[in-house]
Amino acid sequence: MSSLIEILISICIILGVFLSLIGSIGILRLKDAYGRMHAATKSATLGIIFVIIGTFFMFLMRGELLLQLLFAIVFVFLTAPVAAMIISRSAHRIGVELWENTEIDELHDSYPEHVKPTRSDVVAEKPSDR
Repeated sequence: MSSLIEILISICIILGVFLSLIGSIGILRLKDAYGRMHAATKSATLGIIFVIIGTFFMFLMRGELLLQLLFAIVFVFLTAPVAAMIISRSAHRIGVELWENTEIDELHDSYPEHVKPTRSDVVAEKPSDR
C-alpha cells in the first residue's frame, strides 16, 4: 500500500513539473503578452496544484494532515486565473500591442470611445464577421 501511494505522489509531482515546464516554454515561445499570460496561467497553475497535491499526499502518508496545503490549492486555483485576466485586460486597455497575425480583437469594441486603445496594425473585427 505504501509503494502505491509513493507512485501516486511521484506521478503528481512529475506531472506538475511537466506542466510547469510547458508553461515556461510557452512564455518563451509565444509572440505577445496575451499569449504569454495564457501560457503562464493555465499550465503553470495546474503544475503548481499538482505539486501541492503530491506534497499533501506525502504528508498524509506520514500521518500528518496539513489543511494549509488544501487552502493553498484553493487559493492558487482561484486567484491565478483572475489575476491574469485582470492584468491582460489592463494591458489591453493601455494599448499593449497584439501579435501582428491576430485577426480578432473582441475587447476593442467593449470600451467607451474615450478609453479605446489606439493600435495601428490591428483592426477590430467581430467574430460574426468572419
